[in-house]
Amino acid sequence: MFSYRHAFHAGAHPDVIKHTMLIAILRHLTQKETPLAVVDTHAGAGLYRLDGDYAGTSGEAADGVIKLVSSLQSLDDATPAVRDYLEVIGGFNAPGQLKVYPGSPFITQQLLRQEARDKLKLFELHPTDSKSLAGNVAQLEAGRQVSVVRQDGFEGLKACLPPPSRRALVLIDPSYEIKSDYAKVAAAIQDGLKRFATGVYAVWYPIIPRPEAHDLPRRLKTIANKAGKPWLNATLSIGQAPARPGELQHGPGLTASGMFVINPPHTLKGAMQAALPQLEQLLGRGKGQGHTLESS
Repeated sequence: MFSYRHAFHAGAHPDVIKHTMLIAILRHLTQKETPLAVVDTHAGAGLYRLDGDYAGTSGEAADGVIKLVSSLQSLDDATPAVRDYLEVIGGFNAPGQLKVYPGSPFITQQLLRQEARDKLKLFELHPTDSKSLAGNVAQLEAGRQVSVVRQDGFEGLKACLPPPSRRALVLIDPSYEIKSDYAKVAAAIQDGLKRFATGVYAVWYPIIPRPEAHDLPRRLKTIANKAGKPWLNATLSIGQAPARPGELQHGPGLTASGMFVINPPHTLKGAMQAALPQLEQLLGRGKGQGHTLESS
C-alpha cells in the first residue's frame, strides 16, 4: 500500500499539467476578498530535490519541467498559464537553476494570502512522506494557515466541507496504486458535492489501459451532470519515447494524464486552450502524443 512515492515522479509531465491548472485555478479564486480554504487530500512530501536519489533515479523530470524550461528560449515565448507555472517553480530555485520542485502543497501555500486568512489543509497517510511533509511545512513558519494531518484524505475531506468561508478548492490526487482509489475518487466527489455544492473540485488521474482509469472521467462527468454542475476535462499525452539506436524499446511508463475540474473558474478553459497545444509541442515525443479539452 505504501510503495508509491511521489518523489520518483516529481516534475514529470503529469506534474506539469496538474500544476499549470492548479496555479490558474488559484489565481482566479484568490481575486475575491473572501477567505479561501484549500484541501489537498494526498499531499505527498510537499518539496522535492530533482537532483536527489528519488527523482534523479527515475529521471522523469527530464521529460517534464526540465524539458519545458530548456525548450523555451525565453519565458516571453510561453503562454500565460505556462509562464505563470514556470515562474512559480522558478521561485523555489536560484536564478538559472532547477534543483527543487515544489509539490502541490508548497505551490498552493505560495499563492494563498495571509491577509485574507486563506487556509490550507494537507492530508498524507504515507508514514515517511507525512513526516517529511510536516518538517517541510514547519520551515514555512506559516502558523495556522497550513495544517498537516496524517490521515486518509478521502476520509478526512468529509469533515472539511463545507468550510466556514463557503469558498473552497479541493485537490484530489491519489497514487491510484490500488484499484479501489478510482471508486474512492468518484465517491469523494459525489459526497463532496452533497456537502458543499459550490466548491471547486480538481481531480488528477492517469490515462492507462485499465478499465477503472478509463471509466473515471466518464463517471465524474455523470456525477457533475446529475448535480447540475459545470465541468472541464483536460488531458495531455507526451507519446511514446523512441528507442535509441542499439537499444530495445522499454515499456512506455505513464505517457498521459488528465485533470477533471468541477465548478471550474470561467477563466480556466481559455487558459488551457492556449497552454495545452504548447505543452504538447514542447513535451511531445512522437507517436501517441496529443491533448484534449472538453467542457460542459
